[in-house]
Amino acid sequence: MSKVKQGLSKKLLARVLSVYFVLTLIVTAGQVFTEYLNAKSHIEDELKTLKNTFSTSLTRAIWELNTPQAKSIAVGLMELPIVEGVQIRDENSNYIADLGRTTQLANEAITKGVVRDHAGGTFGYSFPLIFEFSGRTSLVGDVTLYSSSAIIFSRIEVGILFLIGNAIVKTAFLVFLFMSAFRTMLTNPLNELTQQITDFNLDDPESSKLDLSITDENELKVLETSYNRLIDEMIEFQSKLAGTQRELQQANLRLDDQNISLEEEVAKKTATLSRIMLDLEQQKDELLINQRELRQENENRQFIEDELRKRNTELATSMETIQMAKDQLVESERMASLGGLVAGIAHDVNTPLGVSVTATSFLQDRVQKLQNAYDDKKLTGSTMTSFLSEAQQTITLLTNNLNRASDLISSFKQVAVDQTSEAVREINVSEYLTEVVQSLAPNFKKTQHTIDIHCPDDLSIKCAPGVLAQILTNMIMNSLIHGFEDKPKGAIKLEISEQNGNLVIDYSDDGRGLDEGTLGRHFDAFFTTRRGKGGSGLGTHIMYNLVTQTLGGSIEAFSQPDKGLQYKITIPV
Repeated sequence: MSKVKQGLSKKLLARVLSVYFVLTLIVTAGQVFTEYLNAKSHIEDELKTLKNTFSTSLTRAIWELNTPQAKSIAVGLMELPIVEGVQIRDENSNYIADLGRTTQLANEAITKGVVRDHAGGTFGYSFPLIFEFSGRTSLVGDVTLYSSSAIIFSRIEVGILFLIGNAIVKTAFLVFLFMSAFRTMLTNPLNELTQQITDFNLDDPESSKLDLSITDENELKVLETSYNRLIDEMIEFQSKLAGTQRELQQANLRLDDQNISLEEEVAKKTATLSRIMLDLEQQKDELLINQRELRQENENRQFIEDELRKRNTELATSMETIQMAKDQLVESERMASLGGLVAGIAHDVNTPLGVSVTATSFLQDRVQKLQNAYDDKKLTGSTMTSFLSEAQQTITLLTNNLNRASDLISSFKQVAVDQTSEAVREINVSEYLTEVVQSLAPNFKKTQHTIDIHCPDDLSIKCAPGVLAQILTNMIMNSLIHGFEDKPKGAIKLEISEQNGNLVIDYSDDGRGLDEGTLGRHFDAFFTTRRGKGGSGLGTHIMYNLVTQTLGGSIEAFSQPDKGLQYKITIPV
């Protein structure tokens, strides 16, 4: 048996000591760090105590402009063991004294005591110098006292050495204790166990039982007992194996007799098998005939499958053509909606622009008359007053009409750009819906229909606004064209809210409504109740696809005849 390179006890001892070394190192480092912080806190308290000692005399020296005395105080502070640097500044942040190991400070004045850490292991305590006179206080400057980590380490040097020495002594003692215990309780018994197992004699198992000099009832003692019990069972098994071998020899003799009987039986079975083979040969011929018939039938089926495959290909091509036509119709519907929007906006913009042109011509005529009166030296006060009054009225008329045209064009521009683009941006829902409704205002100009919008002013979402505009446009135009067809005065109500992270749009009108059969096909493509009257049947289908596919939401429609139509749309924010 090959000798192991490293024993189990050595590996276990190495791991235990490694964990102890790491823990000792961490604990010692923590204690050193705690000593450092404690010493630093004491030094900071001593620096704050120096403030109470020197601030009064230093404040009076600076107030009396006694710079030599202030510098003398700074030199005195430098003599203290905990002070490595002193900075004294006046109320304008100009340095009166800058001694020792210091750092450049910011120009702002220091209004309260504060401790700051600086580069290079230094830290400073800054406090203001406030002079009290006749019940009033004045900031005359500030002082910064510096100390460093070197001073801290000089204070805790003995404590650190004691901690390290203590850790080394404890570690050495524990190493000696662990090594002695492992050698006595594990290494020596394992070596003895290994040697006795190596001397195992298969011919005399009884003499190979383990006999370890272990008095404690530990795992090795249990292993010794189990090993000896295993040897006892092996001895018993060997005796049973010998009896089994004798029984096997007797069974072999009986098997020889049985083989002779089997040979005779095989001869009889062979004759019977020959007759069966003849019958199988006849059945084989019949199977060959059936195979030829099946092959012919398979060829016929293959021909039919090829024909079906050709028909499926033709159907797939037809479906692609139909899908392309459907997409073109959907795009045409969107462009038609935008075209109607352009026509309505153009008509509404034409009126304020026409008024503006007329007002401009009138103002130009009045300016020409004023110029003529001025050139002919006939300009009077009444003429000038009349011109100013007419000019002011004309300018007001121009401003109102041009602002109106600008608002219409601005609303139309944003809505038109959004409907032709799917760019995602953040919008204020209330303001954007107002712009969409304003762009649709020309369609309601000659009617008494009303649109009532309820939406929180601070509700904002990030989405493709053109999709939202297209959905709202389709719903409003459906109400106008279908719901209010025979109704002179209709009402549309739009409620917007945010619920559980979803944007909920509740749209309703009081139009003619839909029956149950029409409502069931409301979102089907090409289904319309105005066939032959300009209806394409794509408006609600486009709206359904935009909500469910583009925005990933859901839409439901509710209606009864003569009770209006309601849409409930839920869109993830």
